[in-house]
Amino acid sequence: MAAFDLPRPSFMCSDEVSIFEAMVDRFFDEHADAAARQRWRDQGFVEREFWRKAGEAGILGVSIPEKYGGSGLDFRYDALVMERQGIKHALNFAFSLHTSVVASYIYNYATDEQCRRWLPGAVSGETLLAVAMTEPGAGSDLQGMRTTARREGDHYVINGQKTFISNGYACDLVVVAAKTDPAAGARGISLFAVEVDKVEGFERGRLLKKLGQEGRDTTELFFNNMRVPAENLLGGVEGQGFRMLMEQLPKERLVIAWQAMGMMEAALEETVAYVKERKAFGKALFDQQNTQFKLAECKTRATVAKTFLYHCTQQLLEGKLDAATASMAKLFVTEAQAFVIDECLQLFGGYGYMLEYPIAEMYKDARAFRIYGGTSEIMKLLIARSI
Repeated sequence: MAAFDLPRPSFMCSDEVSIFEAMVDRFFDEHADAAARQRWRDQGFVEREFWRKAGEAGILGVSIPEKYGGSGLDFRYDALVMERQGIKHALNFAFSLHTSVVASYIYNYATDEQCRRWLPGAVSGETLLAVAMTEPGAGSDLQGMRTTARREGDHYVINGQKTFISNGYACDLVVVAAKTDPAAGARGISLFAVEVDKVEGFERGRLLKKLGQEGRDTTELFFNNMRVPAENLLGGVEGQGFRMLMEQLPKERLVIAWQAMGMMEAALEETVAYVKERKAFGKALFDQQNTQFKLAECKTRATVAKTFLYHCTQQLLEGKLDAATASMAKLFVTEAQAFVIDECLQLFGGYGYMLEYPIAEMYKDARAFRIYGGTSEIMKLLIARSI
């Protein structure tokens, strides 16, 4: 019985994909070993030098257009990085947020001049990217945000607070969602690209202490009469922010699903190896029927999850992925991730509760996947609207 042996579909198979995958594996083996990953958790962030090394390796710019310094490849390559990160236990490195999410807002909505100014640094790892949407009183309900942006001459004055911001500790450029027309609901939301070292009134809060994902820096951000050049309004027209967010969310939900998938595969691999070695009542745990039944169910859920994820990825590449289907992917894969990792930890027994075992770290890290990017409950609401 193989822990996980689902063949890749044809659209994910090519010499270029295989070469890229081998390069990514080498990079994480060399630069994200157990000592580095523990250091990230202990200090609460991934150091700049690692980001620069990822840039040098060509990982950060994989899907950023060539004219802005990237490789200009498609989402398959982003998905491969996220899958390999999960398998290598390196998901605290926020590659997907930087490259697959925030950079996408910039090259889709910023001006050509801005892209040429900001994206080469994102490719090299010199410019770290973040996005600030969530607020203390507004999580999944983006329309409830209170951060405002008021036009004053050639600038917007932004006031408000954001929380749970990944990369917030070290970011150089952050895409901020704010209300330019507080009375207009969703139609009053706009997005601004903020170069944090070029504005006054920008303040970072402390590193937030979390249940898991301790190595992925997460902070609060405060804007106190922060003056941002009017040209940094993404799209150039007020009130387009919510539309932009909705356009990018299907991809963002696949991003979360791919990370969850990689972690699920790692959990299965680790657990199968453990139960084949661990003995109880005179024989290996693997040879006991309960273990086999548990692993069979876990493998089935993981196989169904990845098959659907491949389907959704192909739909995204063809420009056909709709919001409801992306929500199904995020819902199903993250719920399967939670089930599989919980069952796998149980098979480790008391050792599964010890942080020296990767399964314990995965158990902590996995919990947030059903919350950020839209909770499981929000996913169900979105799916229900399509019925």
